[in-house]
Amino acid sequence: MMATPHISVCICTYKRIALLTRLLKGLARQETDDLFSYSVVVADNDREEAARAAAAEFAAQSGVPVVYCVEPRQNIALTRNEALRNATGDLVAFIDDDECPTDRWLATLFRARLEHAADGVLGPVKPQFDDPPPKWVVEGRFYDRATYPTGFVIDWRKGRTGNVLLRKSIFDGVQSPFRPEFLSGEDQDFFRRMIERGHKFVWCDEAIAYETVPPIRWKRSFMAKRALLQGAVSLAHPTSRAAAIGKSVVAAPIYLGALPIALALGQRWFMTCLVKLCDHLGRLLVAAGIKPIRQPYVTE
Repeated sequence: MMATPHISVCICTYKRIALLTRLLKGLARQETDDLFSYSVVVADNDREEAARAAAAEFAAQSGVPVVYCVEPRQNIALTRNEALRNATGDLVAFIDDDECPTDRWLATLFRARLEHAADGVLGPVKPQFDDPPPKWVVEGRFYDRATYPTGFVIDWRKGRTGNVLLRKSIFDGVQSPFRPEFLSGEDQDFFRRMIERGHKFVWCDEAIAYETVPPIRWKRSFMAKRALLQGAVSLAHPTSRAAAIGKSVVAAPIYLGALPIALALGQRWFMTCLVKLCDHLGRLLVAAGIKPIRQPYVTE
């Protein structure tokens, strides 16, 4: 008789206790259809261990096995690697601490991986607003992400770890699955290397998780700083540096010149233009040896 597969659900977290607690409650409601068992790994990127109590309380109340671990160095790639070191399942799922899954999230990913004979399955992350956002935020679709038909085989550029189920064995022999030199985009780099090794990853559009979008993310300054950071860290990817710089040299002046026109059209268009401009500026500043955002994360 074959053993029941086990899934280790990995959460990387940093000082977002309320959101983490919401996610853990969502994980307690997961329906398994008796196909698999699951446990949770909480990898805290806070040396002060702010999430320890929340993880312990969840374990005591839910009965779901929990492993709590700490990566004191503030780096998302190192934190993902620490989570993997503590994952004991045949399969590993990653979900972000500001996301919350549907009750059949894990079961849907599990079935899709079997059906499509894949090494991993990714699902959509949709925005969830607890408070009504400004109209221009919704119209601009700033927090909408691309989706694909179920069974679609992704390339590395579409790879991310916010909602994914992976076969644990693909990490065998990989020294550093997520490379710490990537302050962002470490997940795309991971998928690029895994696909080069011959692994197959597919999309499952029914395996939905919802990302909480708090009011801080509606601030224009937050969106601009985040775009600067994303542009800056994108140059860490070895396959895209020269092409990305060339593209930004052309695009940045175009978006700069378009700002007055976009402003006349309304906030949606102005902010779309500004975000794209900041992304290209972040790339160009780093190429010139200037670091536009010194923190590894934009939080305000």
